[in-house]
Parts: sequence; structure tokens; C-alpha cells
Amino acid sequence: MSGTGSIIEAGVPSARSRALAVLRVRSRALAFGLLPAALAVVLVAARATGRLAGEPWPAVTLVVCAVAALVLLVGGTFAAVVLRASPAVTPTVPLSEAAAPDLYRLVRDLADRMDVPAPSAIALTPDCDSWLEDRTHGAHRRSGIAAGPESEPGAAPVLVIGSPFLWWMRVAELRAVLAPVVAGTGPSAHPDIADARGFVRGLDAAVDVGSRRGLGWIAPPARLLLRLCRTDAAEMERGVARAASERAQDVDYGLRMVAQEQVGLAYAGWDRLLTRVALPAWRMGRWPARLDAGVVSALTELSRRDRLAEGFTSRLGERPACDLLEQPGAVDEATSLLAARLFHGGPAETGPAWSPVDWAAYPEEVVDRKWRTEAARLHAALDALDALDPLAVPAGPSPGSPGAPGSTAAAPARASTPVAGATAAGSTAAGSTTVAATGSPAPPTVDGFTGPTLERVLGYLTDPAGQGAAGEALAGRLSADLAREERAAGTAAGAGKARGADAVPLFPLQPPRSGRDLLADHVTAMVCCAAVDSAGAAPGLDWLDGPVLLVGGDRRSDLAARVLRLVEDGDPEPLRDWLADLGVRPEKPVRVV
Repeated sequence: MSGTGSIIEAGVPSARSRALAVLRVRSRALAFGLLPAALAVVLVAARATGRLAGEPWPAVTLVVCAVAALVLLVGGTFAAVVLRASPAVTPTVPLSEAAAPDLYRLVRDLADRMDVPAPSAIALTPDCDSWLEDRTHGAHRRSGIAAGPESEPGAAPVLVIGSPFLWWMRVAELRAVLAPVVAGTGPSAHPDIADARGFVRGLDAAVDVGSRRGLGWIAPPARLLLRLCRTDAAEMERGVARAASERAQDVDYGLRMVAQEQVGLAYAGWDRLLTRVALPAWRMGRWPARLDAGVVSALTELSRRDRLAEGFTSRLGERPACDLLEQPGAVDEATSLLAARLFHGGPAETGPAWSPVDWAAYPEEVVDRKWRTEAARLHAALDALDALDPLAVPAGPSPGSPGAPGSTAAAPARASTPVAGATAAGSTAAGSTTVAATGSPAPPTVDGFTGPTLERVLGYLTDPAGQGAAGEALAGRLSADLAREERAAGTAAGAGKARGADAVPLFPLQPPRSGRDLLADHVTAMVCCAAVDSAGAAPGLDWLDGPVLLVGGDRRSDLAARVLRLVEDGDPEPLRDWLADLGVRPEKPVRVV
């Protein structure tokens, strides 16, 4: 604590001056609330001493006393809400000293070297960021959010570390990155700054309480006070950051630039891993249990592809920061589950419809299942459109394709029979020979199998005129079907809240996909299923791009443009050429479950 004062003096005196400006807003609000009471006291005293005898002073004194009592009641209620409202606490994975003694030792060494208080605890967040978080509010103790030494009055803030840093960074790099963060415990211990931060957090929490608990009148004055102190509070935090940065200047200065480059690289790889790899698994009811280990593979691949990142892989021979943990695997699993909750809204615990998946099983259990589920949904949408317009006939097939003059394969009619009724999960059972109510024949049998075919999709979307009406209708149907499934899943998650579910993500990764994007994804899935079933292809995992199609062990990246040509222009020829080159038979039934 000896360095607390020096940090403010040598760092940025404006941090304390801005904190005092914030506290003056609080003092003025208090004075405004006490003014009617002070006036009432003056009037009562004057009446008691005979200085204000006669009319109308008795009535005036009574009215002022009533107004003062009302203002005190309202002001006292508002102050109680501000003082007792629980400030938001970031969901994290707590990391006890027994689980990471070496990491605690590193952090304490940093604090001693910079002459600042050591953080009271360490926690991990599934994000590429690190910060200090105060958890000493009494509401946190009452609710059980914080129950350790970090919740004691006057305790130092909690150090929150981004879990990807521990797996990607080396020990020396992590130390350099954490130095300015840990240095922030000094300014945090200053009474004026701590008091000002507590006041701002209380106002922010009061706004939330007023919105959620029917105390609508609480929110407007809280928002007004926040606006009055917003500029000073922001400048106070900038001053604190400058003071902490100055204090950390002499700690591992040579590694600071290298470590900051790794922060940017980690953020890029982590974002790709979440949106391209983890998100498809989450949508399938599976959560990768080793996201932090996966980020190493993703960033290594990014380093290999990006010429600007050349030489970064040589760092992998140094000691990784995750060696500072006693059980890295268990910690990785906990942060991976938390990432699924924060970014996707998954349940807090595993279950039959929410289970972990290892990276080795990802292609078979996520990629293949994703493709077949989307293929089933695509054909269910076609069945629904056929039922609405049974007389609609698709454009004629191109020369040389199945169903064209001279071809031995029968062309599928757009009003073909549904493969099977859609299940609750949106999938379709293959092998059904049910005849639709329109009287159209069952799907053709090829090589002894009956089921949905890629040719049906190609025939439906083929549009020589390029108007795209069929594609628009199919895209709209897919969007509606997917929205219905998500609503059903949300209802189920809401019913499971008592068992610890999270129905809505706090930080959603992606905006809703457009109908065209959904259609392209589903057609791609159908093509991949056909390639796997009839051409010996296999599902695969790319660490940066997610699900991929492997042919002969090599990734095929030339499919997307051909699918877009079909979906957007109604031109199937590029895709047919691709299928013929690969040996895929579009008329052959595809397994969708």
C-alpha cells in the first residue's frame, strides 16, 4: 500500500480530481434532497421562537414539513436502492490458489515489484481481454456471487484473465501483458477513486433495478445522475489507466511489444474459432470441451497462412502459460462451457441435448450431423412447398443431366412425394415411400435405396430465366422453419431455467442469417451429403473455417461459388460439372438421418 499515494502523484493527478468531481455530483444530489428538510427545520424553529407568528405561517410550515417528509421518503428510498443494488458481475470461472499456485505466485511477484496491492483472487473469462473487477459490494455477499476473500470489505479487486491468453501465450508474454492490469490495484485502493467508482456502479445497478422490479421512478433520476458524472467518470478511468501504465513501464518492457502482437493474433484466432468452429457445434446441441486448446491449433494455422505471422510458431517451444495451472484440462472444459453460455445461450450444465464433444470426434458428430440435419430440413421445406403448389413444374433439366433427352435417369418432379414427415428436430426420416395427398408418385428407387436426392434440389432451383422465384420461395420457407425450431428450443430452455439453463446469449456472436445465406448453407450441406454417400468424400474440420469437405484427404474449397451460382442465378451447370468431376451421382438417394 506504500505506493498508492505515489501512483496518484507521479501518474495522473487528474484521476483523483475527476473522482472528486464525481463525488461532488453525489453531494449536490444529497443537498437537493435535504433542502426541503432544512427549510422545514428553519420554519419550525422560527415558529417556536415566535419570529413567524400569525397567518399564513402555520399553513406554510405544515405544507413545507409535508413536502420535506415526502422528499426524504423518496430520497431515502432512492439512496437505499443505489446502496443495495447489486452491480453487474461478469460471469467467470473462479480459479483458486490451489488450482493455480504458480499463476498466483507470478501475479503476487508482479504486485510486489510495482509496489501495489496484490489482487484478492484470480478468475478466467472466455474472451481475449483482462481487467480488474471489484466484488466487495454487500449485495454480492448476500446473493452468493462472491463468497471468498474478494468479497470482504476493502479487499483488492479480482484479476480476470482471458483464458485464450493462458493457452496461446508463453509465461513471459503473459507476465508482460498482466503487468499494467495488476498495476491498476494501486489506484483502485485510493479512497476517493474507490468511492467514486462505487457511486457510479450503484447508479448503473439502480437503473437496472428500476427497469426489472417495477420501480420505474428510480431509473430516471439515476440516469440523470449518470449523465451528470459520465464525462468525469470516463476521464477518471483514463487517468487510472495512465497511472497503471506508468507504474508498469519498467516491468518486462522489452517483451511488451511482442506480447501485444500476440494479443491481436489471439483475438483474431479466437474469433474465428468461435464463429466458424464452435458455433456450428453449439447449434447442434454439442459444445467443444477444449476450446482453449483448439485456439492453439487455430492460431498456429493462422500463423502458417499469414505471412505477417511468420516466425510466431517458433514460440511454441517455450513454456506455455497454461503450465501455470494444476489441471489445465479441467479449467479448459469449464471455460468452454461458460463460452457456450455467454455466446450462444446454452445451458449451464450438460444433458441429453447438450453434451461435450472432443476435437477428434468433431467431424463425425458435428459436421456430418450438421449436413444431414440441414439436408433433411431442405427436403422438408420442398415437401411443404410441393403441398402448397402441387402442379408446379420445375424448369427442364440441362442437356446431359438426369431426366434430359437421352438420359436413362428419371427427372424428379418438383411435386415429388415427401421423403417423410419432419420430426420435432426438423430432420426427415429416409426410406419412406409414402404417397403425398396430391397423388404424386414416391421418390425413385436407385440401387435399391429410396430417399431424397440432390437431383430434386437441382431441378427445383434451375431457372433459365434467372428470375429466382423458386429460390426465394425455398429460402423463405427455410427461414420460417428454422425460426420455428429456434422458438421451440427457446421454449424448452425457458422451461429448464429452474435446472440452470440460459435461454438467451449475453454476447451473441452473429446476427440472424438471411434467407439466401440459409438456402446456400442447406444446398451445400445436401451436396456434401451426396459426396460423402456416393463419392467417398468425408467430413472434416478446418481450425479457421470450421466444417469442410475432404476428398482424398484434401479440402475442397471450390464448392461455395458453384452453389451461389445455383442459388442466386438458377444456373446448375457449374455445380453439375463439379459433381461429375468428383463422381457424385445426383440421382442417388442420400441418407439424411
